[in-house]
Amino acid sequence: MKLDICFSPELLPLYDLRGQVAVIVDVLRATSTIATALAAGVTEVYPVGSLDECAALGREHGCLTAAERDGVAAAGFDMGNSPFELLHEDFPVRGRALAISTTNGTKALLGSLSAEAIVCGAFLNLQAVAEFCAAQQRDILVVAAGWKGQFCLEDTLLGGALAERLLPLGLDISHSDAALAAHELWQNAQADLPGYLLQSAAVRRLRKLEANDDFVFCTKIDIYPEVLPLWDGQKLVRR
Repeated sequence: MKLDICFSPELLPLYDLRGQVAVIVDVLRATSTIATALAAGVTEVYPVGSLDECAALGREHGCLTAAERDGVAAAGFDMGNSPFELLHEDFPVRGRALAISTTNGTKALLGSLSAEAIVCGAFLNLQAVAEFCAAQQRDILVVAAGWKGQFCLEDTLLGGALAERLLPLGLDISHSDAALAAHELWQNAQADLPGYLLQSAAVRRLRKLEANDDFVFCTKIDIYPEVLPLWDGQKLVRR
């Protein structure tokens, strides 16, 4: 069982995902929001590439709709890309399907469809992802959503944290400089993950958008240790 990290969806053509587990990571915020949605009782999540597709699923199939561009909630949708929007008592989501389109996270997932299995990973559900990967006994590619094709720190740290969980189970990261670097970064960050990430570009963007609460929440570890968003070929379901 080996682990590698793709630092951006733009780099996916360099990887052969066949037979592998793809762990899609957009800590701030798409995969954290998806995990929160399924924990809150959303029945399934449809990640789509365009705002038009997202709106159509709302009109034609009655899905709740979530959409974001450049970190800002897109106009005309039920919600943006904040996990807190799924937790308001006056916004019932249990028993509903959700369509979501985001700047980075949904692109990463839709570019990884050749994988044997696809799951969404966040710090919120790290344990569920680690347990699934351990049970599969397949090579793993962590697909970091990044930011508009560029490297981002928080998604890479999630890859390092996942490696840390799996190393005692025989995981090999020695073949991949990306995995070695991610693990090293995680060892430096794990004592104070929120503090470590204060220097990151993504956190600075969120704080400018007055979304600091999202940042703090998304860096909590194992809030949803049994929630695993799993791709079934058409949508994400809770496994």
